[in-house]
Amino acid sequence: MNLATPAKLELAAQYLTAADPILTPIIKRAGRCTITPHSNYYWELIDSIISQQLSVKAAATIERRFQALFETEFPEPSAILAKSTEELRTAGLSQAKAVYIRDLAQHITDGKLEFDKFDGFDNETIIAELVAVKGIGEWTAHMFLIFCMGRLDVLPTGDLGIRNGIRALYDLAVQPSPTQVATLAVENGWHPYESVASWYVWHSLDNAPKP
Repeated sequence: MNLATPAKLELAAQYLTAADPILTPIIKRAGRCTITPHSNYYWELIDSIISQQLSVKAAATIERRFQALFETEFPEPSAILAKSTEELRTAGLSQAKAVYIRDLAQHITDGKLEFDKFDGFDNETIIAELVAVKGIGEWTAHMFLIFCMGRLDVLPTGDLGIRNGIRALYDLAVQPSPTQVATLAVENGWHPYESVASWYVWHSLDNAPKP
């Protein structure tokens, strides 16, 4: 499996430098990509749901309040399901986000999401399983694959930062569509390091998503 390690990230930088001259000065300026995988899959998704359409500061405040509802910092799915939507909303969650978090907990409890099997799944299978949860879309699934699992060949075609960065870097007249992003990645030889190429595009705008 193509996963982020210091050695592989260094190799990716060398590969992309040779493959795409547009990225070369960004790679030289930024240095090695800092994608660092971790295994707290469950909480990563809760954090993603809480953070939707919020500033970093606001999301952090709500997450602290949410954790304070429980006896442990990272409550088990059963503990979340033991609380009603209304109780979860006292942390500052919207009605929709409270429903989404409970749906995530229910998927885990029902065995529909088995994180211990994810390492053996391809990207498409993981995306399909994640987007079956309410409130988790393709963008969140892409960020999960890149920044949580450390998968090195994921192209977040719908990300606005990627599309804006590509428009600026490759001197396009208009923002590229997701399909055009995928085509450009092929034409510029980003595979098998699409995640790393995307990280450098984000870096060019100084707005890489927070892992």
